[in-house]
Amino acid sequence: MTVSSTSTTFVDRHIGARRQADIDIMLKSVGYDSVDSLVDTAVPNDIRQDVALTLQNALSEVEVLAELRKLAAKNKTAVQMIGQGYYDTVTPPVIRRNILESPAWYTAYTPYQPEISQGRLEALLNFQTMVQDLVGLPIANASLLDEATAVAEAVLMMRRANKNKTAHDGKTVLDADCLPQTIAIVKGRAEALGFEVEIADLSRGLPEGDINGIVLQQPGVSGRVFDHSAVIAAAKERGALVTVAADLLALTLITPPGEQGADIAVGSTQRFGVPLFFGGPHAAYMAVQKGLERSMPGRLVGVSKDDAGTPAYRLALQTREQHIRREKATSNICTAQALLAIVSSMYAVYHGPDGLKAIAETAHNHARTLAASLKAAGLEVLHGSFFDTVTVRVPGKAAEIVAAAEAKGINLRGIDADTVGVSVDETTTKEIVGGVLDAFGVVAVFGAELLESGEGFALEAAVERSSDFLQHPVFNTHRSETQLLRYIRKLSDRDLALDRTMIPLGSCTMKLNATAEMEAISWPEFASIHPFAPDSQTEGWRELIEDLEADLTEITGYDQVSIQPNAGSQGELAGLLAIRGYHHSRGDLQRNVCLIPASAHGTNAASAVLAGMKVVVVATAADGTIDHADLQAKIDANKDVLSAIMITYPSTHGVYDADVREICDSVHAAGGQVYVDGANLNALVGLAQPGKFGGDVSHLNLHKTFCIPHGGGGPGVGPVAAKAHLAPFMPGDANKAAHEDGASLPGTGVAISASRYGSAGVLPISWAYVKLMGGEGLTEATKSALLAANYIASRLNEYFPVLYTGEGGLVAHECILDLRELTAKTGVTAEDVAKRLIDYGFHAPTLAFPVAGTLMVEPTESEDLGEIDRFIEAMITIRKEIDQVAHGDFTVENSPLRHAPHTAAAVVSSDWNREYSREQAVFPVHHLKQDKYFPPVGRIDGAAGDRNLICSCPPIEAFEN
Repeated sequence: MTVSSTSTTFVDRHIGARRQADIDIMLKSVGYDSVDSLVDTAVPNDIRQDVALTLQNALSEVEVLAELRKLAAKNKTAVQMIGQGYYDTVTPPVIRRNILESPAWYTAYTPYQPEISQGRLEALLNFQTMVQDLVGLPIANASLLDEATAVAEAVLMMRRANKNKTAHDGKTVLDADCLPQTIAIVKGRAEALGFEVEIADLSRGLPEGDINGIVLQQPGVSGRVFDHSAVIAAAKERGALVTVAADLLALTLITPPGEQGADIAVGSTQRFGVPLFFGGPHAAYMAVQKGLERSMPGRLVGVSKDDAGTPAYRLALQTREQHIRREKATSNICTAQALLAIVSSMYAVYHGPDGLKAIAETAHNHARTLAASLKAAGLEVLHGSFFDTVTVRVPGKAAEIVAAAEAKGINLRGIDADTVGVSVDETTTKEIVGGVLDAFGVVAVFGAELLESGEGFALEAAVERSSDFLQHPVFNTHRSETQLLRYIRKLSDRDLALDRTMIPLGSCTMKLNATAEMEAISWPEFASIHPFAPDSQTEGWRELIEDLEADLTEITGYDQVSIQPNAGSQGELAGLLAIRGYHHSRGDLQRNVCLIPASAHGTNAASAVLAGMKVVVVATAADGTIDHADLQAKIDANKDVLSAIMITYPSTHGVYDADVREICDSVHAAGGQVYVDGANLNALVGLAQPGKFGGDVSHLNLHKTFCIPHGGGGPGVGPVAAKAHLAPFMPGDANKAAHEDGASLPGTGVAISASRYGSAGVLPISWAYVKLMGGEGLTEATKSALLAANYIASRLNEYFPVLYTGEGGLVAHECILDLRELTAKTGVTAEDVAKRLIDYGFHAPTLAFPVAGTLMVEPTESEDLGEIDRFIEAMITIRKEIDQVAHGDFTVENSPLRHAPHTAAAVVSSDWNREYSREQAVFPVHHLKQDKYFPPVGRIDGAAGDRNLICSCPPIEAFEN
């Protein structure tokens, strides 16, 4: 790996330590004379791939963008009136440019270190408040993945939370007017978990039998709006819980679910300024009645206070996290859709309650005009009360009308041969309404007189909203663009994201998200495409997706890839369901045990439970590898019921286990399948392929290895890759599956996400990354990641011992620094170090995972030697401060470590009385005097926030005294 100092390829810009002089410095520290010799020692020879990756040669940024333009040109934009949960919307330019396209927002990590996440946490608290107000329920999360899977989460939550003895094990009833993709997703989850789902027209009352919970849609997919209060009351009388999937824009006009007695409300926030994106990413929401918040999936932003008593935001109830509760977790969801939730919350800030209501009224009136005109022409409009969707009966003419509309550049929903659906949105104009009516062969009739008449399809009084919403000042202040621009900037300035500093998080791979990779996602030809648009309009999208899937197949060594799962956790579920489907196809219904090492990612166990499997934990040996004796004992004990093992490779401990083939062979010999968690693929690309060294199926994290940015906790994409024998059980299409008798189409697996291609909107990022790097560049990136991690390990080992190493004392792409002995001697904890790093301008490494009392560090290939050395300097200086505690210079309670992070207010206070200087507090190393980040709050009291759960704004009053 010899590099010219004058290279100007994209690979040279992606890889931080690219100068040969820098590489030589790092190699000298590690003790190797070449990167290849280091790699040859670290990576077991028996898993190394035999040939180089056969990918297209690397393209320049100009060439990649030109290719993306060609693909975009193959898509056909249209007026999207298909509906079915997806609507066109206008992303205000101030939000598009300053959030969606801003690295200050899209490169931020999940706010697990809340002191440096106050900006995005406030934006997410706004999201929660927006949802709570609109749905009429007191607690909302921030956020979930898509509407269909949010309903599935609500169904599972009702099954957990219902304490009524009669209803607990009863069936789940879905209204027949739920979104088709929702019904398919719920059926798929239910089949794996073994509970009954019934579809019924709930406007006619409840079906017979014991009922655990019901799901209503408001408005229904047909557009129908009806008063749910009677059926909700009837469900409550029979001991059932109630979920309503509700359209937030409609709720500005319609009585909210909470006011009708619902326990849970779920839905999508997509139409609040988030582009269609060919199906995602879109932030779903969930809100619940009091008493259900502790079993709610997803993330919950709450309010606590810092060490000076200042109100501060944090993620609340974090004991719900999968890494703590594992197989007892409430959900397997890890990635949310934080960036998109922030966009939608800012859309509400931008428009305010009056603006949102005006948009809703305009859309509703256009829909009424359509319905009244069609009815006047003698056509049958199926529902007299609707919000924005009109369903029309046209016997035998549906295809003809849909085609006529398409010829005018308008997409309608062909429901069946006799029925057409038309969904109006904020982009609909009178001219568009006229074009739709022309496709029906009807002359438009406009005017207030028509709409105010009895034939005008006004909402029934029983469903009209009377309560106020979004009264908080944040939704009523930022009316000018100047105000909103400054508010957005103020929030982003409170945070530390990858655009300002290295984020050395082990297992999360916070690498460069290059601007050229990001550029195409907001082009209209990609962003404005409905997921259910005709194939004739989506050729460019499908070509890009097929090309990316083919490249990922080559990279992983598997036979097939599906990019449908819209998070790593969902990729896990998809892979496990594929294994389950394979066993069942062979008549091995009893194979339901999943072996999971104690060190595994927490989502592994939760996903296995959702796939209907029983988790059996395999012990970890003293050196961090899987305990072979315990593994073999668990295999022997479960050989007749063994379904799979889930292993992470390289291991969660950051090393290449030399025995991975042996493990795979042992499981295969017992009839099980091998799931290789691909979270650490950044250490394998170009060097080894899980599909070739024993894996049957893996998920990948495009938001880690393949450069989709984390966006403050999402979006993510978790493709699933499998060998040929599992291919028939890969994710199916929920929209098509909904029209079959069962959860999926014959010959395909269970649908995982609402749309066929999941979070397609961010796939151009990974497509561009692979094309920019080429096979050789991707391999060089992996090698560089290994060099950077081993450089940090070698430099810091004498200060913070590296817990686990592999062959030659080397690590993979990350290393675990062990602070437990230091903690025992001094009382300084790993959390103290994490908080102190903020004073040095760094996000902390991964705290307390996979081993309590440790920090897991991953520099990635994108950090240059100067930034890595800055981090090393910070860690060494912190070790000196720990030594000051050990030597008695000050107690741990009075140390800069325990008081970290230090705010500007703290150090300028006139009553400074600490045992260390102000300079040591905020300028512990010299360069900080020229470039200093001050956190907006001091260390946050997490326990106080959980004791006094406040999850909406304004939260401040509770802590003023």
